[in-house]
Parts: sequence; C-alpha cells; structure tokens
Amino acid sequence: MEFFERFAIPHPSPVIYASMVAIGLTVIAIIAGLTYFKKWGYLWREWLTTVDHKRIGIMYLISALLMLFRGGADAIMMRAQLAVPDNTLLDAQHYNEIFTTHGTVMILFMAMPFIMAFMNFVVPLQIGARDVAFPKLNALSFWLFFMGAMLLNISFVIGGSPDAGWTSYFPLAGTEFSESVGTNYYMFSLQIAGLGTLMTGINMVTTILRMRAPGMTLMKMPMFTWSSLVASIIIVFAFPVLTVALAMGSLDRLFATNFFTTSNGGMDMLWANFFWVWGHPEVYILILPAFGIYSEIISTFARRNLYGYKSMVGSMVIISLLSFLVWTHHFFTMGQGALTNSIFSITTMAIAVPTGVKIFNWLLTLWKGKITITTPMLYSLLFIPIFTIGGVTGVMLGMSAADYQYHNTMFLVAHFHMVIIPGVVFAMLAGFHFYWPKMFGYILNEKIGKLTAWIISMSTLLAFMPMFFSGLDGQARRAYTYSEATGYGIWNMLSFIGAAGLAVGFALIVYNVYYSTRYASRDIGSDPWDARSLEWATNTPVPVYNFAVLPEVKTSEGLWDAKKHGHNLFPGKYEEIHMPNNSGLPFILSCIFFAWGFSFIFAMWIPVIITTIGIFACMAVWSFQKDYGYHIPVKEIEKTENETNMRGAN
Repeated sequence: MEFFERFAIPHPSPVIYASMVAIGLTVIAIIAGLTYFKKWGYLWREWLTTVDHKRIGIMYLISALLMLFRGGADAIMMRAQLAVPDNTLLDAQHYNEIFTTHGTVMILFMAMPFIMAFMNFVVPLQIGARDVAFPKLNALSFWLFFMGAMLLNISFVIGGSPDAGWTSYFPLAGTEFSESVGTNYYMFSLQIAGLGTLMTGINMVTTILRMRAPGMTLMKMPMFTWSSLVASIIIVFAFPVLTVALAMGSLDRLFATNFFTTSNGGMDMLWANFFWVWGHPEVYILILPAFGIYSEIISTFARRNLYGYKSMVGSMVIISLLSFLVWTHHFFTMGQGALTNSIFSITTMAIAVPTGVKIFNWLLTLWKGKITITTPMLYSLLFIPIFTIGGVTGVMLGMSAADYQYHNTMFLVAHFHMVIIPGVVFAMLAGFHFYWPKMFGYILNEKIGKLTAWIISMSTLLAFMPMFFSGLDGQARRAYTYSEATGYGIWNMLSFIGAAGLAVGFALIVYNVYYSTRYASRDIGSDPWDARSLEWATNTPVPVYNFAVLPEVKTSEGLWDAKKHGHNLFPGKYEEIHMPNNSGLPFILSCIFFAWGFSFIFAMWIPVIITTIGIFACMAVWSFQKDYGYHIPVKEIEKTENETNMRGAN
C-alpha cells in the first residue's frame, strides 16, 4: 500500500472525486464506442499513424478546443470564487491549483496547438507544397505535445496539481514550499510538449525556406506564411531556454541541486530570467501567426490586396527581434536598478510601434474596400478596438515607475487577457470559421457564428474591463478571497457575469459545429470565400497530395492573380507523385515519453531507466529504418481530380 500512497491526491474534494468518475466513464465510453463500431483499425491507420500535415493540423485543432474548455472550466471556478466577498466555494489550496493550471493550459496547451493547427494545415498549401519537409517528425511533434498535455491533465486526479502559478517561480516551486508532485508534473509535461514544439519550429522553417512553389520568392509569400516563418524562428531560439530551465528546475526538485534555491549558491531570480527570456517571445509566437490570419481574412473580405506588404513583413521582423529585449519588464519591482528598468521600459514601449504599423495597415486595407461582413471578418474587425485597449494598457505597464502601482494587481490580469483574447483567441476563432470549409467541406452557420462573435466580444469587455478598476484600487491577483470592506465585490461580480457570457459563447461554437454538420450544404466548391492565396486553389476535400500539379506563382496572391488576370496557375501536366508512408513510430515513441515523464514525476527510477532505454531504442529503429515512401500513379491522380470536380470543386 505504501507504493500506491504516493499517487493519492494531497488535497481531495468532492469536485475532484466527481472528476475522477467522469474521466473513468469517458474512457470507458470511448473504448466501448470504438469497439462497438469496429473503428480501432480506422483509428490506427488514418489518425494515430498519419503523417499527413492536414490530419495532424486537424488533431491539433481538436486538442486545442478540448483544452479551451478544460482551461475555461478553471476560469469559471476562479470567477465564481471571487464573485462575492469571503466566498468559500474554493479554499486557498484549490484556488492556487486552479489558477496555475488555467494559465498553463490556456497558454501552452490551448493557444499553442491552435497556432500549430493552422501552421500545419495551411502553410504547405499556401506555399504550394505537398507536405512539410519532415512528415514523420511532424507527427512526433504533435504526439509529444499531446502526451505533455495529457500528463499535465492527469495531475489533479493522480498525485495533485501544480500550485506555484503558471510561471512557477522559485523558491515557491521548490520542494520546501511545493512538497507534492504537482510541480514535477509542470516541469515534465512542459518539457515533453516543448520538445514537440521545438521540432515543429525547425520543421516549419525548413519547409518554408526549401519547399515553396516555383516563382514564390520570400517577398511573394502570403502574410500568414511570413508570420509562421518568423514565429518558427522565434521558437527555435526561445524554446531551448525553456528546456534548459525546466531541466535545472527538475534537478533542483528531484536531486537537491541548487540552481534556483535561496541558499548554497543558488539564485531564485535566475529562474525568473530564464522563464521570461522564453516567456515574452512566447507571446509573439502566439500573436504573430494570429496577425497573419487577420491579414489573410481582412484582405479577402475587403476585396483588396493587403496594404503595406513590405512594412508588414518588416514590422514582424522588428517585433521578433525586440521580443527578446523586453523580458525584464515582467519584474520591474524585483530589485533591478533604475538604469536597467529604464532600458527595458524603452524597449517595451518601442515594440508598440511596429504593432501600431500593423493596425494602421489593416485599417488602410479596409479603407475604400468592398467589405463583406462574414463571421471571420467580424472577429477580425472586433479584434482591432479591443486589442488596442489591451495594447495601450501594456504601454502603461511598460513605464517602470508606474508599474510599482500596477504590478501584481488585477490591472495586470486585465491587460494580459485584453491582449491575448482578442489578439490570439479571436484570431483562432476567425481562422476556425475561415478554414473550416477547406478542412471539412462545408461552411459553419453564419447567423450562429455572428451571434457568437458578438457574445464573446462583449463578454470579454464585461469580464476584464472591471479588473482595470479593481486593480487600480489595489485588488491583488492570485488572492483567493477578499473582504466586503474593500469594495471589490461589484467589479468581481461583473467579471463573473462576463465569464459566464464567454462560456455561453464557446458553447454556441460547439452547437454551431453540430448544427452545421447536420444541415449545411456540401456544395460549396473549393473557393467559397473568393479568396486570394494558394490554399483555396486546390480541391475540397484536399487530396492527400494537395496539388495534382505544382502551381507557379507571380505574386503573393497567386489565386487572385489567376482569377483576375488570367495567369495559368498550373501550367504543368500530371506526373507520378511521391508521398511519405504512414508510421506508428511517432505515436509509440510519444507513449514511451509519457511513461518516462510519469516515472520521473514520482521518482520511480527503475521505470525511468526502462523507458529511457525504450526511447533510445525507438530512435535507433527510426534512424536505421529504410522507408522510401510510395508513388501515386497518374491514373489515380486523374481519377481523384475527376471525382472532386464532379462534386462541384472549382
């Protein structure tokens, strides 16, 4: 029994026990459903072993939506706890666990896979490629991310959730103050998922630089591809810092080293520096592809080419450079001198300039455009004013002297959410509606979609605008309760109502998917939005090979150029196409990584050794495996193209 006691929850509650039951029943239902409908073979052949960038993108999308609701449940519980003074819905420990997992899940396991979903699905299509540069590595990237996410999400039912905040500052995250295995879960789940993200960054950089269609120079790439390239380069430079920091933190917790301790030569602020050297570029890893999606949508529905293409590219490059020069603004109040704070204040405010260039370029694209208000366009238009509020308050926080008033208050929470929700979540929802027809062959209902966009945007303002006022009035973040005498009650009740409105909005998205799946027309062609770039030039559904003939482009808007100026986009003829084989190795290797991380979390050293050997064995098999892929003959290509044309593809 002593062996099993280590897996017990240190702070159990009825909610956690109910979650255990729900998880168990869900697993049983999934297994029963797959068995009853005899779908195990289909699941293995078509999804678990796939190396198709489109299917991998869809799996990222499904994962992101699941994590959105997982993190959203945490948010609702936090806002319910703070809705009234002296509330006892959650105790201090459970509140700490919930705000820790909320931040970690939303940033790393919701926003990141949303970005990766569109990178994977769209980028190869936009550049006229048949897949990414390293298809099998791409599959491993997804499964490592997925296993990292699952590892974190079992923590609250096996061993206990992390409770040191999503930044996991030391010494709070050390064994002295975080005795349970919760922080171990944090360290190893992020380590495993981070490896997958780093592989994706390398893969995307290689794909974009080496696999573009004939005629597509760097300055003729669509804006989303540009944003994905810049974000991927940031990933390559930023994520190794997180990898090293997590390794050092794990060594401190498991082997009593002293990297981040407050004694024996350790330095707790070293963790804060490492974390934010990664953490602030991470914000732009999320924001830049989101800006790319807005650029694609705004130019499509304004019926105009994107204003200031070169300045948009230049501003992204400048943002990527400055993103590595602002990290200290996260701890202006933690002891740096006035000179250091002044330097980082300047770089922080400077990064607003290229961001402002983008805002004005979008507005000038809209100016005199023939604007069509669709659901993706509505999200894009609502983004601009709400994001501007978040950005302006960011400049306020960037003033180091004033930050002594704002820091560690709800003002900071409001700023962060007013940047990330319109800047990233709105973009993901806009892209979700925009690219859904290309992914699944039908358009999501526009009436439900527009209603949802308004509900989510107004609820965002209602949930977070009050926090600016309560924060300026002194309400501390990360505090699980407050007294009635503070006067914070009205602001927190308004925020709770806004959070409930966001929950309604996200529930409507699920209903829209259900409704549209049942009733939407499948006769939409391959270009239902009259779009401008190459992903809309291929058939719907997209064949496994993407393009029967590789396109040749002359501008950054290859499809628009072909439609309006008569350019022959596909001048070649059908030829045999080489494609990569599916592989089960990425999935198997990621499962071993999951077991490896779980073993480390609970310091089970024999399983650690066994799984480490298993990891290297899989890598050896991968290295020496001779896999030459397969060829699709011309007759099969002609048959596929004819069938899709008969279904109404343009």
